[in-house]
Amino acid sequence: MKPVKVGICGLGTVGSGSVNILLNNAEEITRRVGRSIVVEQVGARRDNPACDLTGVNITRDIFDVVNNPEIDIVLELIGGTSIAKELVLTAIENGKHVVTANKALIAEHGNEIFARAEEKGVMVAFEAAVAGGIPIIKSIREGLSANKIEWLAGIINGTGNFIMTEMSEKGRDFSDVLAEAQELGYAEADPTFDVEGIDAAHKLTILASIAFGIPLQFEKTYTEGISQITSEDVSFAHELGYAIKHLGIARRTHDGIELRVHPTLISYKQLLANVNGVMNAVMVKGDAVGPTLTYGAGAGALPTGSSVIADVVDVARTLTADPTNRVPHLAFQEGSLAATTILPVEEIESGFFLNMRIQDRAGVLANITQILSENGISIESVIQRERNGGDLVPLVVMTHTVKEQNMNAAITAIEELPDVAGKIQRIRVEHLA
Repeated sequence: MKPVKVGICGLGTVGSGSVNILLNNAEEITRRVGRSIVVEQVGARRDNPACDLTGVNITRDIFDVVNNPEIDIVLELIGGTSIAKELVLTAIENGKHVVTANKALIAEHGNEIFARAEEKGVMVAFEAAVAGGIPIIKSIREGLSANKIEWLAGIINGTGNFIMTEMSEKGRDFSDVLAEAQELGYAEADPTFDVEGIDAAHKLTILASIAFGIPLQFEKTYTEGISQITSEDVSFAHELGYAIKHLGIARRTHDGIELRVHPTLISYKQLLANVNGVMNAVMVKGDAVGPTLTYGAGAGALPTGSSVIADVVDVARTLTADPTNRVPHLAFQEGSLAATTILPVEEIESGFFLNMRIQDRAGVLANITQILSENGISIESVIQRERNGGDLVPLVVMTHTVKEQNMNAAITAIEELPDVAGKIQRIRVEHLA
């Protein structure tokens, strides 16, 4: 069989890693596919010394790649959404299959892209868009296809996990760890996408769509970052037997689907609580299989390149297959995605960790517990410190599960008490079962 010809758009970290995997593992890949895969053309603004492209046609115009009639599969590895979207739609229009690592593109424009790909009979593969080298999309879409997925929860941003790990293990402040993450190259100069949860929300949107058979709905994903978490919060959580992790959580309920990214207390007894550093992990609960955990490197040239080339292998294997017999882009057959309600965060139930400053006077705790009780909130644990200079002492309250709107009402009332100072730190608690 003739070789499969690949065109690569973008030669940054992931692009160079993908090239190196194709070159270094060429023999193994050929054995798996049944024919060779060759790099026909690369479109990049500049060369990358991390990979050897001797003999490869290089262009500075990435649209040369998608318009090249010799190319079978286009790898979109430039990032962003505007130019990337135009590039991918052009490739599809030209009848080319697409492999991308672009989570923002898929989360925000995937519905349109997949519909167009369906019309043209081509594939758009995106394993590398979520959790780098972890094959979580294939796991949910194919490995767990016999299951009705009940929930999934994941650490799907390595930068955020590195920051929370350092704060937990070394008692460091958020700003201090963020500066180190930037020095190490884990965080960008503008870290907003990572620390405020936008990157994780893109990934969670994709995972939820595949897990529950719903359209991609990034705009309905509740997103909250970790920039307000303090070392004191981490210390109190540890004392209660919990780690604070920045989680993406998607859950099927009778009323609809929860889609949320936020700091979360989880028990150290849970495997996710012990995923540290820049590593990623995703737990998925299926009705038949029960809970599963997939763990690994969530970023980097070779881990992410591994997922990119795995998608190339998948596409190459099915080039001669009837398009109607291919694995659907979002796991469920075209036209069968459900219009299930995405729940607003106010309707979601979870436990809560509350960290507040109160006057060290008799009756203050009683007033707080009364407000909680009036809002149907039951207390699980309380930590109250003795006065250590000054009139204010910390009070930490852990609650049982309650609807978010009830907790919001209670916090508003507690903050109005004359003996409570400032804003209350509120972090959700999850018992993953």
